[in-house]
Amino acid sequence: MTSGARATGASLRADAARNVAQIRAAAIAAFRGRGLNAPLDEIAAAAGVSKATIYNRFGGRQGLVEAVIEELVAREMYAAMDKARRVEDPWDRIVTYVTDVRDLQYREPAAVDVLLKTYPDSERLVALFEAAKDMSASLVRQGHEAGVLRQDFTAADFYYAAVANGLALRDGPKPSREDYDRRARFFLDSLRPH
Repeated sequence: MTSGARATGASLRADAARNVAQIRAAAIAAFRGRGLNAPLDEIAAAAGVSKATIYNRFGGRQGLVEAVIEELVAREMYAAMDKARRVEDPWDRIVTYVTDVRDLQYREPAAVDVLLKTYPDSERLVALFEAAKDMSASLVRQGHEAGVLRQDFTAADFYYAAVANGLALRDGPKPSREDYDRRARFFLDSLRPH
């Protein structure tokens, strides 16, 4: 192989790597703004590539979601779970987790896509969904056992409250942070036993 051929091969690999990095950055920006259903055409345009390049490099939307979900929301969701697990008091553990997840939802529209399992063939998204579901069930069980959570509040209620909150944020007018935090306090107060 001539040195010219090696240079061409190397430049193609460099171009491919640059395309992947640009697509990832454009996808993260688009998903952060609109959730995981942001149009691939817009992501391709923002990355300066064709939509076919996204399919070529990532296999389509699912592969793209897999490639960016960790940076987009998974890291923060797992951190919220770990932080809550370190809290000793069962009520404070619930408050910590609810507050952190709601904060993530306020900042990150893609968080609701995780809770809705929008892409059920994405292994990383489903693993994150299952971890969040297990965490919610654990918090509800611990809250009931400690007598700090109303007995009629279930893990399914926890899930639907989080989804409803995320959908309202993503698809409706975004409230001020002050109003949002006030509503979070109302929600948490409603969970206490009467």
